[in-house]
Amino acid sequence: MGRHRGRYAEEPSGRSRRRRGRGGAFAALAAAMVIVVGLAVAGVYMFGQGDGCGGSDIELDVAVSPELGPALADVASDFNAEEHKVDNDCVRANVRQVDSANVAYKITGSGATMGDTESDVWIPDSSVWPRLVQSQSGDAVITETGTSLARSPLVLAELAEFAEADDGETTWMDVVPTAAPGEESDRTVRVVDPARSSSGLGTLYLLHGALEEASPDADTFNAHMTAALQSLHQGASADEDAAFLALSGGGAEAPPVMVMSEQAVWRYNAAHADAEAQPSYLSDGTYFLDYPYIVRSEDSDITRAAEVFRTAVRTDEAVQRFVDEGFRGPDGEVNGSVLTEETGFRTDEPAELPAPSEGSITELTRSWNQLKMDSRVLTIVDVSGSMLAEVPGTGLTRMQVAGAASAEGLQMFSDSSELGLWKFSTNVNNDLHYQEIAPIRELQATDDAGNAHRDVIGTALQGLEPLPQGDTALYETYLAAYQEMSRTYRPDRTNVVLMLTDGDNDNPGGLEFEDLMSQIDSLASPSRPIPIITIAFGPDVQNLEPLQEIAAATGGAAYMTEDPTEIGDIFLQAFSLRIADDGTEEE
Repeated sequence: MGRHRGRYAEEPSGRSRRRRGRGGAFAALAAAMVIVVGLAVAGVYMFGQGDGCGGSDIELDVAVSPELGPALADVASDFNAEEHKVDNDCVRANVRQVDSANVAYKITGSGATMGDTESDVWIPDSSVWPRLVQSQSGDAVITETGTSLARSPLVLAELAEFAEADDGETTWMDVVPTAAPGEESDRTVRVVDPARSSSGLGTLYLLHGALEEASPDADTFNAHMTAALQSLHQGASADEDAAFLALSGGGAEAPPVMVMSEQAVWRYNAAHADAEAQPSYLSDGTYFLDYPYIVRSEDSDITRAAEVFRTAVRTDEAVQRFVDEGFRGPDGEVNGSVLTEETGFRTDEPAELPAPSEGSITELTRSWNQLKMDSRVLTIVDVSGSMLAEVPGTGLTRMQVAGAASAEGLQMFSDSSELGLWKFSTNVNNDLHYQEIAPIRELQATDDAGNAHRDVIGTALQGLEPLPQGDTALYETYLAAYQEMSRTYRPDRTNVVLMLTDGDNDNPGGLEFEDLMSQIDSLASPSRPIPIITIAFGPDVQNLEPLQEIAAATGGAAYMTEDPTEIGDIFLQAFSLRIADDGTEEE
């Protein structure tokens, strides 16, 4: 169904040509009178009714991603003035700017939403949103038309004054943050929260692919992916406004490298002439925002009206409006006077990488949200006599190496995470084999002396002293820790028991393994998971199997190394459990 410009004039004109051939001068005069009368009636109707469509308009509600909104509103204004019809009813397109994630989460019920998200036509910034809807709400009315209104590739954006000369190719592996929080990194990379932004979600997808290709095994991939997600988490901007502020240097830190769409960089520069950003293109390809035209109604009149408007937004005139606002057209059209080479843009289109599948979107969103949930960890450190043994080649005891590595591991947790610290051996606290050193509190909390809990934990870890005659009451301590975490369970956090030990269970007359497993089984609940993660180190660990069974029963993991200096790397692998495909990773 196409456009019908000037319909009132065209039909009478067609009739006049047919009659002129049959009736001579009188017929021609009569036809002319018909045209005049017809135009006069139409003119009276138009001016008398205001918009020429009477009171039976078909109102087409169009929800569009905000950055495309102004250009699409102009297209809709022209469309409405042209009085396109379905049967005898005029179609009026009413364009509203609505956040894409807002619409998706309203349909699926899987996230917070605000405002009116209902519409007849939905034009999100990316196809990832309707795919997410289809994967989570199969009965939702989502009709993909195959039409893309505009496109914009993801690029790196950095303040021009800090941007390095482009002397070579840059790949996603060059910019993926693989250093764990607290470690040095060449550059700070930031994204807009992937839970709310398709550019952020697209970034996760691209770095996932880059790391997967570069990693020799699953453990390495999981560890590096976790480090990347953690780093991105710490600097994620809540929305685009916050991203623009960070990019401009308006925050306390040095301006970062932002991943955003090419059109977003153009909009940023339009509003920040005093601190312009320079885009950088990735040599191994990128993901494109594609602004799909989605129909959300099954009503016959609405779907036909949506088809009429779809034709209008695909015209050359409409595409020109979009490319004039910094977008690329659906067939690669670009306005070189808008995306200028002088400011770092390229008119040639970068290579496009495949878009994420429904399964990838769901998995990446899950991974991000899992890390987004703050941790609540009870850390337990072995202080038995064997911890006095020296680690070959270091001049340090196992206790000193473990304490230093654990203190470094603290940097992996956000300030709002909750951590507590116990030590254990045998009879360390009267008749108890364990003792609380620091309660489970937020790391940003302060004690009566004004000391941050993070510092309290860090100091305590490095100040632990082994008991020369102490044995290893491992099973009693596991049970006491699991009971404590069950009693104080927080459903809004990831509740974890983290055990560091250099030996097997060694407590004659103490709790047996079968009794421990039985009691854990009685306490465990799928709706209240408390994984136990054990890091066993040193040559005194002879039997890892019991620790593996405890891990399997609780959804945790058991790691073993003879070198305590590897504990830092194992911390990262242990933390990657939160994004691993299954719940029991063993090593």
